[in-house]
Amino acid sequence: MRKHWNPIVLIHRTNTRPPLPFPCPDFNQLFHPSTCILIKNLDHMNQDITVPPPSNSVHKPKLRPTLNSYFNKPTLFKAFFFCFLPFLISLFLIAHLNQSGKNSEMVLLAGFCNDSDIANVDSSESKSVPFQETRTGHACSTMGEPCISCTTFNILAPIYKRLDQQNQSVRESDFRAFWLARNKKIVNWLLYERSSIICLQEFWVGNEELVHMYEESLGAAGYDTLKLARTNNRGDGLLTAIHKEYFKVLNLRELFFNDFGDRVAQLLHVQSVAPFSINQNESVQQEIIIVNTHLLFPHDSSLSIVRLHQVYQILQYLETYQRENKLSQIPVILCGDWNGSKRGHVYKFLRSQGFVSSYDIAHEYTDSDADAHKWVSHRNHMGNICGVDFIWLRNPHKSQKLLKISWAEAAFGIIKYQLKKVSLAENDAFAFLRADSSGNHITYSAFCDALRQVNLTGLSHGLSFQETKDLWVQADADGNGVVDYEEFKRIWDATWLQHMDEDCSLEDSNEGIVEDEAIGFAVKKAVLFPHEVEKGIWPENYSLSDHARLTAVFSPVRLRCLKQSL
Repeated sequence: MRKHWNPIVLIHRTNTRPPLPFPCPDFNQLFHPSTCILIKNLDHMNQDITVPPPSNSVHKPKLRPTLNSYFNKPTLFKAFFFCFLPFLISLFLIAHLNQSGKNSEMVLLAGFCNDSDIANVDSSESKSVPFQETRTGHACSTMGEPCISCTTFNILAPIYKRLDQQNQSVRESDFRAFWLARNKKIVNWLLYERSSIICLQEFWVGNEELVHMYEESLGAAGYDTLKLARTNNRGDGLLTAIHKEYFKVLNLRELFFNDFGDRVAQLLHVQSVAPFSINQNESVQQEIIIVNTHLLFPHDSSLSIVRLHQVYQILQYLETYQRENKLSQIPVILCGDWNGSKRGHVYKFLRSQGFVSSYDIAHEYTDSDADAHKWVSHRNHMGNICGVDFIWLRNPHKSQKLLKISWAEAAFGIIKYQLKKVSLAENDAFAFLRADSSGNHITYSAFCDALRQVNLTGLSHGLSFQETKDLWVQADADGNGVVDYEEFKRIWDATWLQHMDEDCSLEDSNEGIVEDEAIGFAVKKAVLFPHEVEKGIWPENYSLSDHARLTAVFSPVRLRCLKQSL
C-alpha cells in the first residue's frame, strides 16, 4: 500500500539571506539548496520519519528516530539547539547585567568605561552618542565616598572655525547646517557625561539659536547656566553650567579685564547640596570657588605679559573675595583655556600660588621638561599642537608665596625670556639694562628704557607705570636707588618653583597641634578626549573642536593644619 506523506517544510538558501552575526555549526549544510527536511505532523512525531529513496536505489527498512538521530542530521532542532538557544540565553544575560549596572553605585565616572564606542571619544568622533537619561552622572558615590566632576572644553566658536585653508574668510558660521550639527554633538556628549561642573570657552553668545539650544538642553538636564560675553562685541564668550542636584550658586562675579584681548572671567561661589562628612559625627555643606576663563592667544611673545597680567587680575580678585567673605578654608578650582603650556610663565605663576594641574596629578607627571609634552589638548590655526587646557586645584592652607612676589618673579621671567630671545647672555643682559650708566649698576630710567625696547612697556598691552615701579622695588633689594650686579644676578638666577613646605596635610598626619580643619579635594582621575591626545598625538579625523575635552574627578578629603609646639 502506498505511503502517504504529510506536508513538508522546505528550507533553502537564497542570495538575499544576510550573513549571521554569530557562528552556527553546519549552518551552510542546513541551508544547502539541495537539502530538504521532511517533518511529519506533530501528532505523529512518534512515527517514522523517512525520505523517499531515489527510484533506482534499493529500498531500506524504516527506522524509528531517536534523540541521537536528531543530532546526527542537519535538522531544525540542531540549528535551534546550537545557534538560537545560546543566542537567546546571551541576550538574557546581557539584559540582566545592564540592569544591574544601572542600579550600581560603584561607577566613578561613566565616561571612563572601557567601551570607547559608547562612553569615550576616540579619533572617530564623527558619530554622536545620543543622550541617555539613565546616566547617573559624575557626582556619585564609590564605596560610600562622594565625588564631583568637572569638565572644561573650548568648543571652537563657529565664527573662528575655518572651513577652507586657502580662503581664510570662509567660516563655519556661514553654514547653519554645519555649526548646528557639530554643536548638537557637543551637547550630546556633555549630557552623556553629565559632569557636576561644565566650563565652556568660545561659546557663541552672539547667536541666539545656539544659545537657546545649549540653555534649553542643559536646563532640561538639571543645570543652571550662566554665560558671559567678551567685551567689544567679539561674538564669543564663556558658559558655565552647574548641576542643581549637586551644587547651588551662592554668588556670581563677572571679571572684565578691559585689555588688549577683550577677555573676561566668571567667578562662581557654590555650595554642595549634599553634605560632605568631616568625621563620624559632623558633616558640612562644602563651599567651592570656581573660575572659568579664556586667556589671550600669544600671537607675539610680547603678549605673554598680557596673559600673565590676566591671571594676576584673577588671583587678585580671588584673594580679595576670599578675604572679604572669610573663605580661606575652601578649595578653589580654575578651569579654562590658558593658551600656554607647562613650560610657560602662566603655568609657573599658578604653581607658585599653590595650584596643581589635576591632569598632571592624576597621571603623576612632574613639572620637569621631560613631562612637559606628554600630552596635548589643542591644535592651533598654524597646525602646532600643545597642552593649554587645565583644571587647576588649590586646597585650603596650601602653601603659597605672596601674590605680589609671585607676580614680580613671573614678570622678571618674561623680561629674561625677551632678553635671551635676542641672544643676550647674563653679562650682555646686564650691560643692555645698564645702558649708558656711568657706574656698574642699572638706574631706574635705564631699566624703563630697556623694557620699552623689548616691547614690555610703551604699548597699550604692556606693563603699566605702577607695575613697572613695583618691579623696580623688587629688583632694588637694598633700596639704594640702583640695581648692582649682585642684585641683577639674584633676579637672573631666580628659580620659579622653589620648594615650599606643606602646612596642611591629610587627617592622619603626624605629631603636632591641630590648628584648624578643612575639607579639600583629592584628584581621583582626569581624562582627555579624544584619547590620542593623552599620548601627545592629535587625531586628524577629530572634528568636534580644535581643543580636547578635559574632565577631572575629585573626592573630598579632610585636611588639618599643624602648628608645632614652641
